[in-house]
Amino acid sequence: MIKFALIGCGRIAKRHAEHIINYGKLIAVCDIIENNAIQLASEYNVPYFLTIQELLINYSSDDIDVVVVCTPNGLHAEHSILALKSGMHVVCEKPMAIKSEDCRIMIQEAEKANKRLFIVKQNRFNPPVVALKNAIDDNKLGKILSIQLNCFWNRNEDYYASSLWKGTRNLDGGTLFTQFSHFIDLLYWLIGDIKEVFAFGGNLNHKNSVEFEDTGVASLRFNNNVLGTINYTINSYEKNMEGSLTVFGEKGTIKVGGQYLNELEYQHINSFLIKGLPKGNPSNNYGSYHGSMSNHHFVYENVVDVLKSNGIIATNGFEGLKTVEIIEKIYLSIRKNESV
Repeated sequence: MIKFALIGCGRIAKRHAEHIINYGKLIAVCDIIENNAIQLASEYNVPYFLTIQELLINYSSDDIDVVVVCTPNGLHAEHSILALKSGMHVVCEKPMAIKSEDCRIMIQEAEKANKRLFIVKQNRFNPPVVALKNAIDDNKLGKILSIQLNCFWNRNEDYYASSLWKGTRNLDGGTLFTQFSHFIDLLYWLIGDIKEVFAFGGNLNHKNSVEFEDTGVASLRFNNNVLGTINYTINSYEKNMEGSLTVFGEKGTIKVGGQYLNELEYQHINSFLIKGLPKGNPSNNYGSYHGSMSNHHFVYENVVDVLKSNGIIATNGFEGLKTVEIIEKIYLSIRKNESV
């Protein structure tokens, strides 16, 4: 049985804990906010710690196989590296980190320790997204010409006021990191790496709660000369509106939409029809707001497959790095255009 420890006991950690007990055993939890640690620890009848260092003093790699990192974005690298150096595999929530240089160090430490580094990108498992990926890989759309990504969500003042780290540049990093890194990952997964970006962004409606942009637009040129656009905001009035990807190919067009890339909204493909898609999982419901699709059981199925049967990691450290690099390119362009 695979033995897990959870670092960070916030909302997403609760989702991880629900699945951990189905695929292995939860050994311990950790959070600097004691009430959060006590609540999760008592629910699963495990010990809690207030720092990762304290946890790692009390448990070795003989006691814990995998550390699941669910701390604020800006701490993902630090906590993952500590676990890897202690001889444990790591499952790291999105985004992998908020600096590409930190991602590279994480990859290096995993290689040194000969341990596996899993990055959570659960939108890859959405049935319409899987169907789109298969259609592209099977050349059903022919040459890909362009792709459009729309991310129109709501994150209000209460969302940021309820957190000590969300909205801060050092620990949150930006809207593309916390809200939409799943979507940026899909651009890389479906089309490839990006060589040119021209972007604008601004904080239009969150000046009292956010240290970065709440809205942005970007034009992209991929390495294979596919053209792309990103239009994103957290200013959708009162609720999430749309999360969609539209791919235009020489032999077909597909739009995956809904609020969370959970619906096949449009398809028109030469001599091909996507049909019989299974119903996807619901979005992560956090009470006052919703996040991306709740596909974490696929993440843990992959962890078991890799560690027990030498399977292939669904989203590896290199892919997590590429997402961070793309976001860095977008933010660099935004900063350049702000100074013009």
